Amino acid sequence: MFIRMLALAGIFYAVLASAASLIAPGTYFVQGEATPNRQLDGNSIIIVAPKGLIVFDTGRYKEHAQRLIDFAREQNRPIAAIINSSWHLDHVGGNPLLRAAFPDIRVYASSAIDAARQGFLADYRAQLVTEMPRSAKKPEAQESMRAEIALIDQGVALGPTETITSSGPVNIAGRDLQLHLESHAVTAGDVWVFDPETRVLLAGDLVTLPAPLFESACPARWRASLAHLEKAPFDQLVPGHGAPMHKPEFTAYRKAFSNLLDCAAGDATNNVCIDGWISDASPLLRASKDFSYARTLIGYYLDNYLRHPTERIRKFCTD
Repeated sequence: MFIRMLALAGIFYAVLASAASLIAPGTYFVQGEATPNRQLDGNSIIIVAPKGLIVFDTGRYKEHAQRLIDFAREQNRPIAAIINSSWHLDHVGGNPLLRAAFPDIRVYASSAIDAARQGFLADYRAQLVTEMPRSAKKPEAQESMRAEIALIDQGVALGPTETITSSGPVNIAGRDLQLHLESHAVTAGDVWVFDPETRVLLAGDLVTLPAPLFESACPARWRASLAHLEKAPFDQLVPGHGAPMHKPEFTAYRKAFSNLLDCAAGDATNNVCIDGWISDASPLLRASKDFSYARTLIGYYLDNYLRHPTERIRKFCTD
């Protein structure tokens, strides 16, 4: 979510915005955009329900949220509900705009954003404020930081109206879905959704490409959560970042993830672990830029999270 603050170091990854694409009956995929000098945007899914539209994750940027609103207007249907997979800004950033456009909207998410606003997001905001003067000669980077600060300052408008406290079936806007809550995996509370009607699983950042993103994660608990996803009878899985995948591709992702953690815990060099991820995940990496960016990400996380975690990072498994 934030390194993605790798952007401050000039490391970027480009994914162009595209129109909503139908991936299953009544289910539309809106890919998150990634452009230079801006933080990554997360994927969104729109589900057509009897009482309106359900949006799973709302992205980070106004342009992304506006695409969701425009889709609803074109369909002549209200957005009745939002389900947020986590409190990461690239998944909740569009909430305020959607709430303003559709005042009766219900927002379903875990309560993890409450602690994040006082801890992780507050620290991130302070980091941005400190970094701003150092980026005086980079106006685009400064503008991105200002936008991040303004988004964090939206406060409660980013959070839920309906708090998810456990896993189980739920009817949202007339649509029967299965909501699942994972504790201390990617964040303190991660929500994933299985739609039994279409057999589509919405994973949020429990699955991301071209590499897992560990900024707020407990790696061991995350590995256990992937086993829970594997048990779901899905045909198609939509990750928090990257293209939708089928069950065999997810199985490959899960294996690559587990092998990466095992390698990080051993004596192999970083390059060996990076090469291992690239080899294991290669069927999922669709372009040359995916391979390059994956190497950058895995190297960064090995150095800063997996092999040399600070006490603050260790607390992601307990707090």
